[in-house]
Amino acid sequence: MIAANYLAWLRDERRASANTCEAYARDLTDFLGFLTRYQGAEPDAAALAALRPTDLRAFLAARAAQGAGAATRARQLASIRGFLRFLARREGLQPVALAGLRGPRLPRPVPRAISAEHAMLLGSEVGLVHETPRAERPAFQGARDMALFTLLYGCGLRIGEALALDIRDAPLPGADAALRVTGKGGKTRLVPVLPAVRTAIAAWLAHRPDAGGDQPLFLGARGKRLDAAIAQKTMRDYRRLAGLPEHATPHALRHSFATHLLGGGADLRAIQELLGHASLSTTQRYTAVDAAALLATWRGAHPRAD
Repeated sequence: MIAANYLAWLRDERRASANTCEAYARDLTDFLGFLTRYQGAEPDAAALAALRPTDLRAFLAARAAQGAGAATRARQLASIRGFLRFLARREGLQPVALAGLRGPRLPRPVPRAISAEHAMLLGSEVGLVHETPRAERPAFQGARDMALFTLLYGCGLRIGEALALDIRDAPLPGADAALRVTGKGGKTRLVPVLPAVRTAIAAWLAHRPDAGGDQPLFLGARGKRLDAAIAQKTMRDYRRLAGLPEHATPHALRHSFATHLLGGGADLRAIQELLGHASLSTTQRYTAVDAAALLATWRGAHPRAD
């Protein structure tokens, strides 16, 4: 009955979707069934209020023994948290079991890079996706998008870092050897710029001969700073036309920059500096990408791989 009240509150007051309500119902059924077996009787409100963190840990351990992964156990713990907090509000009970309790640690996803061939295509052909009645618009937007995606892959920038640049920051032919980038936490770093990046930026700015140095480097169709959502949409449109994988996103170009440097023998510390990572452990995720690529190559080429 207590769980039913909570689920009704989710459905009627929180307007949770049917799928969410079903998932919470399954999670609470698992949890209350465990407590019934664990304590020898179906728990009432007083029994739930008397739970301790060790009781929740025992439930999570039992689910792990049954084969539930970390993501499943983390979701179930979130369902239980919501349920116990609901009881605290409605029944005036203190959810002592939640004190200091941490959920299962989820493995950080390994960055997914795209191939060097696909990354280079994005910097040379992405402008072809534009279709508009105005003849000048495809050239304008195409040059902009080629410059942006060439910059992301050639320098390993975050999309927000690239879109924050002004024209005065533009890495043009004959300019300084490195691009000064402001990253997370306001930290700046210097990133070398390839000739191909400078050429693409110059081709884009040729469409804006009268622009001042304080104007955004990348403009949207309305003359304001380009929004990241527009860049992401352009990437989606292109990858569908070109048959690229679904993980080919603007941020994947940054992953690809790091992965391809690592595969070419670059030092991990140097890659950390180029990416602007505060911790080397963040950069070390790319070693897993490189190892995965090596394993895939071995499996495809070694006669005894099967």
